[in-house]
Amino acid sequence: MSSAFYILFFPLWIQVLVCRNYMGNMDMNEIDHFMPILMKREEEAEMTPMVSHGSSHFLWIKHSNLYLVAMTKKNANAALVFSFLYKIIQVFKEYFKELEEESIRDNFVTVYELMDEVMDFGFPQTTDSKILQEYITQQGHKLEVGAPRPPATVTNAVSWRSEGIKYRKNEVFMDVIESVNLLVSANGSVLRSEIVGTIKLKVVLSGMPELRLGLNDKVLFEITGREKSKTVELEDVKFHQCVRLSRFENDRTISFIPPDGESELMSYRLNTTVKPLIWIESVIEKFSHSRVEIKVKARSQFKSRSTANNVSILVPVPSDADSPKFKTSNGSTKWVPEKNVVQWNIKSFPGGKEYMMRAHFGLPSVESEELEAKRPITVNFEIPYFTVSGIQVRYLKIIEKSGYQALPWVRYITQSGAHTE
Repeated sequence: MSSAFYILFFPLWIQVLVCRNYMGNMDMNEIDHFMPILMKREEEAEMTPMVSHGSSHFLWIKHSNLYLVAMTKKNANAALVFSFLYKIIQVFKEYFKELEEESIRDNFVTVYELMDEVMDFGFPQTTDSKILQEYITQQGHKLEVGAPRPPATVTNAVSWRSEGIKYRKNEVFMDVIESVNLLVSANGSVLRSEIVGTIKLKVVLSGMPELRLGLNDKVLFEITGREKSKTVELEDVKFHQCVRLSRFENDRTISFIPPDGESELMSYRLNTTVKPLIWIESVIEKFSHSRVEIKVKARSQFKSRSTANNVSILVPVPSDADSPKFKTSNGSTKWVPEKNVVQWNIKSFPGGKEYMMRAHFGLPSVESEELEAKRPITVNFEIPYFTVSGIQVRYLKIIEKSGYQALPWVRYITQSGAHTE
C-alpha cells in the first residue's frame, strides 16, 4: 500500500523528523521534492491531497505544525492510505496527548516502535491504541523472573479486550446520539436532510462478558404482522470489530464482547426527509441605508414532553452594522462583530413553544447588499431523551459466566449537525 512514511516539520525550511522505508524500494531523498511541489500548488491555488514527482506519489495531511506523508510508487488505494494517516494521528495522541513537533522529538524511540507495529511491509496492521499499549509503553518496566509471557492479546481470540479485568461495580452506559443535518431555503422548503447516528459505549464490566443488543429497526429485525408500524431503515451501517457479523447476517442479532472503557459500537445514516425541529422565520428591513431591523421567530416543532437545551441561533447582519439594540421574549442576545452575526441563546426551549427576537442596527455606510442576503441562519441545539428517527433500544442483555449482576444504562440525544435555514 505505502512504501514509506514521513513526519515533516516545516517552520522555515523542511525538516524530516522521522521516516521509515517499509518496502525498501524508495529513494528516501525523494521527499525533498514534496514541499517545493506543495508550495507551488498553493501559490497557484491548486492544492490537492496527493502530489506526484515522476513515479513517486505523496499522499499527505497536515496536523498542527506537522505534515504526515505516505509515499508510494504503486497504484495504491488512496482512501485506505488517508484512513491510515488519520488513524496514526489518533494513536500518537493517545500516547502523547498532543501531536506536535516537540512531542515527536521527546518520544523518538516510542514513535519508531509504533511505526514498526502499525505497518508491516507497507500494509497497515494493528492500529488499536489499547492493543498497542500492551506492546509499547512509555514507562520503563521490570522483567519478570522465569519464561517471558507474551501480551494477552497475542494469545487471546478477543484482541480488543484483555483478560482478568475486574470492577467492584459492574455497569455499561450506552448513548444513542443522532445529528440532524438540514438545509432549508428562504421560502421554507427543505433542500437537504439526513440523520447521522452513532451508538457509543462506556463499559465498566468484569471478566469477558457477552452483550446482546436489540433495536426497533427494520434493517436489524424482520417486521411481521405489523405493516403499519413505524420502522426505521438504516443506511451505511458500520460496526465495531467486536460485533459478530456472522450472527448478525443470520438472525439480525447484535452480539459482541465489548472493549473495556469507551468505544463506538456502530454508526448509521438515514437519508430521509426531516422537518426542522426548530423552525426559523426571519424578516429583515432596511431603512434608507441608515438602519436595519431584524425580526426572528423561532418555533419548536417537537412534542411538549421534550426540551431542547443550549439553543444557539446565529443570525447574519451586514458587515458595516453598528449600535446594536436587542429585545427578546426569551433568552439572551449578543452581537458578535468579528463574525457579523447576532447570537440568540435560549437555555431551555420546550416543545410546542414560540419565541421572538428583534434587533436594531445602524448602517453608517452604503455597501452592496447582495452577498449579505445569501448568508444563512444557523441553528445549534441538543435534545436529551429523544431521537428524531424514533430508533430505540429494546433490550441490552449482559451475560457473563460468573453470573454477576450488572446495570445497563441507555441515554438518547438528538443534536444539530449542519442545520441552516
